[in-house]
Amino acid sequence: MRPPEVVLGVGGGIAAYKACELLRRFTESGHHVRVVPTASALRFVGAATWAALSGEPVATEVWEDVHEVPHVRLGKAADLVVVAPATADVLARAATGRADDLLTNVLLTARCPLVFAPAMHTEMWEHPATRENVATLRSRGALVVEPASGRLTGADTGKGRLPDPEAIFELCRAVLARATAPAAAVPGEPGTAGEPGEAAGAWRADLAGRHLVVSAGGTREPLDPVRFLGNHSSGKQGYALARAALARGARVTLVSANSALPDPAGAEVIRVGTAAELAAAVTKAAADADAVVMAAAVADFRPAARAQNKIKKVEGRDPEPIALVRNPDILAGLAAARRPGQVVAGFAAETEDVLANGRAKLARKGCDLLVVNRVGEGLAFGTEENEAVILEAGGPQTHVPRGPKEVLAHRIWDAVLRRLGGAPA
Repeated sequence: MRPPEVVLGVGGGIAAYKACELLRRFTESGHHVRVVPTASALRFVGAATWAALSGEPVATEVWEDVHEVPHVRLGKAADLVVVAPATADVLARAATGRADDLLTNVLLTARCPLVFAPAMHTEMWEHPATRENVATLRSRGALVVEPASGRLTGADTGKGRLPDPEAIFELCRAVLARATAPAAAVPGEPGTAGEPGEAAGAWRADLAGRHLVVSAGGTREPLDPVRFLGNHSSGKQGYALARAALARGARVTLVSANSALPDPAGAEVIRVGTAAELAAAVTKAAADADAVVMAAAVADFRPAARAQNKIKKVEGRDPEPIALVRNPDILAGLAAARRPGQVVAGFAAETEDVLANGRAKLARKGCDLLVVNRVGEGLAFGTEENEAVILEAGGPQTHVPRGPKEVLAHRIWDAVLRRLGGAPA
């Protein structure tokens, strides 16, 4: 099986040095990468660096190796083209179809997913011309990642920072996986039985224009300034959902409860601690969302009172019992308050009678979808894989065999998209 062919375009910004780390992640994970820097990018990082890191000659000019027609061959052979950093200039030239250097020629000839990771000063990112160029590229199916906020060049800070190279790599990996994965079968259709189809599925940004809210991680309810009631959720499934949605073109708000995972490139991340904080953040974000997926493990109970000081151990005496009260049912509240056309999905972590308990919970919560999985030692929490059954209210159930959490994430978004009625106009 041949390695995926990746073209890494590098724009002429100070963040070009970070693309070296992105390149390293691609090559170390078995991708074949050709680097195509702009002339300005070579002022920041020289061709020798790109050649040494990629193990391939660096393509810089349309007129080099003319007999190989590089401006056509590189784009046509690529499985993915990612531009990082994508400067305001590169975005403008790509949006208007310019072909005045090798990189823009490659962008015109590529018939694979295109990912742009912008990096520029806040004023440039917010300028109407840049916003129109971004909208144009997105309307054509390209993924233009939202830049991060933070320190820029000089003393400036703001939105426009290149997302972390690891996060860009994970997004690109999700795009490539989607582009090369078998097409998802529709439950109930003859010959599919809810299992993956036989034909290769073509990647497309089928969630473009959608705002999706995902919760991830596990809430913590303080007992005292030191201790808390919590759970074993790492947030990996919720983060996989966020990356999968971003790879399909969605705008994603990720409400993260006590997870140490890196922010997915392009997502708006809201960090919370308790169930009450998560409820407030998700409810606010859901106001204009097309769908909400509650993947976070939310504590059902919290201490009736939080001790102001650390609860001390007293020799010879058992501790006082801790009174608990119920937390609000966030999923049921979201389902009851959802707008017409909005989809609300939840998770059910079960240890026994998994499907029976899941169906009862789906009816009780009133949501559209419920992802039911068995949890326990080595299952679901903290692992890289998951197995689940997706239950749909008034619809089919889809069994997703044990596999990477990204696979389950895409199956969930497939089900959400069906409930939404397909891609937006």
